[in-house]
Amino acid sequence: MHIDSYDFGRIVIDGRTYSQDLLIFSGQIKSDWWRGEAHLLQIPDVFEALAADIQLLVVGSGQPGRMQVDPSLAAHLREKSIDLVVKPTREACVVINQMPPTRRWAAALHLTC
Repeated sequence: MHIDSYDFGRIVIDGRTYSQDLLIFSGQIKSDWWRGEAHLLQIPDVFEALAADIQLLVVGSGQPGRMQVDPSLAAHLREKSIDLVVKPTREACVVINQMPPTRRWAAALHLTC
């Protein structure tokens, strides 16, 4: 999976354009994904990804980085020995593109603010 480009409200992955927030896990892209609270990422929001036995969760927190990770989600990830990377979405895309092919990861990408 390769992120071709990202701009505010728009991301292109393997040639396909998306204009809504995405949850990516196990090579799947969930394009109808949304969170319970607009700018707060919580455990239920990424439940499917966590069930996929990941080693890393990459959070794209939006172009200016407004989306926050709930402290209870961060604590849950630590308990499960799952690494967490939170960056503005443009930087998160770089992390994803540099991911070693053997790493089991998921991404929660907020495309706007």
